[in-house]
Amino acid sequence: MGRPRKFDEHEVLVAVRRQFNETGYHGTSVEDLSRVTGLSKGSLYGAFGDKDALFRRVFEEYCESSDRNAAARVEGPEDQALDRLRAWLTAPEGRPDRRGCLLAKTTAELAWEDEAIAARSLAAYGTLLESCRLLIEQAQRAGHIDPAADPAALGGLVLATHRGIEALLKAGVDTATLHGIANAAIDSITLKPVSARI
Repeated sequence: MGRPRKFDEHEVLVAVRRQFNETGYHGTSVEDLSRVTGLSKGSLYGAFGDKDALFRRVFEEYCESSDRNAAARVEGPEDQALDRLRAWLTAPEGRPDRRGCLLAKTTAELAWEDEAIAARSLAAYGTLLESCRLLIEQAQRAGHIDPAADPAALGGLVLATHRGIEALLKAGVDTATLHGIANAAIDSITLKPVSARI
């Protein structure tokens, strides 16, 4: 019988994900992971497998979290769908910090060389696109967006705006400017622009 683990698995995975998010897959060494977790290389490998297995685990968990959050945004009254989209673009909790989004970083770094990562990234972005499309359709039924507009295209516009805001945030653009961009994007697809601003 092996000895019981003497570490909090969740805390270890959070530290590992933060490190990969800061320095990327290729820029992160096993020594880095050992340093941020406080675990030896042997303990890390014994509990989670090698660096690649550990990365794929935290990336999958990140994508699953993204999928759940996307599904949750679709829930709620249809007449508040546009508000939920606006909140996603403007609320601090709706954006990552300057480390950026692990999904975006991983896609840029690894999708070109790893088919499994590329497929998972595409699936995660597909879920985000679908949730945006559904929210646009809800807003159309509520009379807030032109019913003749293409909901898939407008949903893609919202997602592209979100990704762009993330890049600007990483560059250090101030919150007021980012909110202005987000509000302009939502107002541009709204039949009757609302006066409330975040």
